[in-house]
Amino acid sequence: MKKCKKIFTLMAILWMAAIFFFSSRNADESTAQSNRAGMLAGHLFVRGFDSWTEQEQLDFARKIDHPVRKTAHASEYALLGMLLFGAMTGTRRRRMCYAWLAAACYAATDEFHQLFVPGRSGQFTDVCIDSVGAVVGILAAAGISLLIFRIRVRHRQGR
Repeated sequence: MKKCKKIFTLMAILWMAAIFFFSSRNADESTAQSNRAGMLAGHLFVRGFDSWTEQEQLDFARKIDHPVRKTAHASEYALLGMLLFGAMTGTRRRRMCYAWLAAACYAATDEFHQLFVPGRSGQFTDVCIDSVGAVVGILAAAGISLLIFRIRVRHRQGR
């Protein structure tokens, strides 16, 4: 296996461990993390957020909790899809299919795992969101891979 593939494989395994860790957090810890992300979003994207009362800021964070969580799901799996694509061998199309299959299976097992975490639940919709996130990451990685391939071909041809 090429050194690059080994690095992508290791990175994918480490990222899967991170996803497992996030999923292992109980409902209170997960909610607190989402609220922190909502507060950060408020500070970054809402004009005058700093002048709001603490309660108004917390209400805002709670209001955007659902989209924050779903965006986090998709983003986690977009990165996983990119890493898995880089770890796979074969044609670009096969790498895309295998990476998606691996990410979708991991998403399903991750949601199953959440059934055993206090206050958490496994959701089929989250598996779908995770799978779509993986597709986005895989398409991005495949596009970058194709671009690098074309640059190398042109360089070899002396253009």
